[in-house]
Amino acid sequence: MGNGWHGKVLRVNLTDKSCTVEPLNMEWAAAFIGGRGLASKYLTSEVDATVDPFSSENKMILATGPLTGTYGAANGRYMVVTKSPLTGTIACSNSGGYFPCELKYAGYDLVIIEGKAESPVYLKIKNGEAELADAGHLWGKTTAETEDAIRAEFHGDAKVACIGPAGESLVRYACIVNDKHRAAGRSGVGAVMGSKNLKAVAVRGTGGVATADNAAFRAAARDTLKMLRQHPVTSEGLPALGTAVLVNIINQSGALPTRNSQCGTFDKAEDISGERLAQTFLKRNKGCMGCVIACGRVTRLTDPRFSGAGEGPEYETLWSLGAACGVSDLAAIVQANYLCDEYGMDTITMGSTVACAMELYERGLLGDADTGMPLKFGDADAMVRLVEMTGKGEGFGVRAGLGSYRLAESCGAPELSMSVKKQEFPAYDGRAIQGMGLEYATSNRGACHVRGYLVSPEILGVPEKLDPEAVAGKAVWAKAFQDVTAVVDSAGVCLFTTFGIGIPQVTRLFNAATGYGYSDEQMMEIGDRIYTLERLFNLKAGIDPSQDTLPKRILEEPLPDGPLKGAVSHLPEMLAEYYDVRGWEKGIPTAAKVKSLGLA
Repeated sequence: MGNGWHGKVLRVNLTDKSCTVEPLNMEWAAAFIGGRGLASKYLTSEVDATVDPFSSENKMILATGPLTGTYGAANGRYMVVTKSPLTGTIACSNSGGYFPCELKYAGYDLVIIEGKAESPVYLKIKNGEAELADAGHLWGKTTAETEDAIRAEFHGDAKVACIGPAGESLVRYACIVNDKHRAAGRSGVGAVMGSKNLKAVAVRGTGGVATADNAAFRAAARDTLKMLRQHPVTSEGLPALGTAVLVNIINQSGALPTRNSQCGTFDKAEDISGERLAQTFLKRNKGCMGCVIACGRVTRLTDPRFSGAGEGPEYETLWSLGAACGVSDLAAIVQANYLCDEYGMDTITMGSTVACAMELYERGLLGDADTGMPLKFGDADAMVRLVEMTGKGEGFGVRAGLGSYRLAESCGAPELSMSVKKQEFPAYDGRAIQGMGLEYATSNRGACHVRGYLVSPEILGVPEKLDPEAVAGKAVWAKAFQDVTAVVDSAGVCLFTTFGIGIPQVTRLFNAATGYGYSDEQMMEIGDRIYTLERLFNLKAGIDPSQDTLPKRILEEPLPDGPLKGAVSHLPEMLAEYYDVRGWEKGIPTAAKVKSLGLA
């Protein structure tokens, strides 16, 4: 088409083994951009919100954005949108690497996967042609083994996104791993893929992405690149230490959830920090395709207890498998991270579930007869063992594969799950960072840090410094960050770019690529539209406003340590204002709001 979009949707019916191409709905593309927004529009239009996520009636959509695969800075993302088996909400999981651009170069904006195969298959896509191939020989293999086998069949040319044994056994937080180490990580999208007997998607694409105004796009890309190279976060912090640069920063802020959020600081944070990783196992940094930030960490274990090499761990993983579990053994954390990649599991939910299990064990709500081993905070060996058991679907790992909420609920203590809408919150304590508590509570996919990262202003001072203890005005900031994120996700741009650029730059790139003439305000309205659409789906799915809350621990138990000792989340004070700012009446979008966004 010559305007960022190819204008093509690949629809794959696993039940009847058909692969058909249909035109992209360009009215929807204009209203929802691509990626997260456009895939959400297709999913909510085609899938009953009350469907069982593991039913053949659920669909899974792989979506690129109009900027995916274009030259410039960090324009290499894709989204997986489906109904989540972990939360029951709409799920949208984001990944980078090389697979997203390859999918775009193969000629598709979206791949809609529906039905269920009778036996394991994988999807082969090559420059506009697609077919299903037998995957019986791949079932049971790890993600790395699967990718190697498929690439051999493609003579080494394919980019692969696949599930590991965790997705096959329907671990509710199984992820989809591409390029061996990049993951569409959260909400269990890999389990949905496994429920459909789809082992992998392999893509070879040699086309490009045409833009409407090449000169304008080159200028916009050049200026964006310059801004990223000048900002300290994207030019220094992330390239030097990756996201792990945050371990010491967040710990010193008193916001590092420790031992299942019983504390806000970890006395051994230095041992699991980005600085320590750089001194020990780090070999080099690595970027996704076309990325100038290169925040990825290529690592190799030298500890005699373990062996292996891979990527990561990132900040969230260092926290979830480290501080959250009271574990300071960096080698064990790196090993557990590798296992999560191999088996295909979200490290945030995995580590948080281990932490929850440890507290349940220490409180006597789980015993050795349940777990098969002692399970105490600080026990690195037990942490690694439980990760492996979960990936293999062995013993207590089967229960751990349900996630922390269902595990804690089965022990009569759901309040010990540090989650929102059954999805575990990430590495920031909502008592110490008030805005993040509001973000967790109102996120459409359950607790999340990449739906509105208020850590940026509250802790890092980007784009301006906010007081993390303050409550006033946080609702306005939360909505703005959530809407910006929806736009960035839909365009196909990495969220990390927003440390150095903003909506004006994304709008400029989008307009040059597509030929549209949107204003910044119109782009923000699209973000609002996407966020509200997701909310409407969740309401139909039975996710009511009462679930816009936080665990009792965060609301009622004061932080016992750190610079913000004594703090609790003031969510109730922020939530009413948030609903008002959104145009939602008691958490439900008003008829006027729905109509104004064109969603009626």
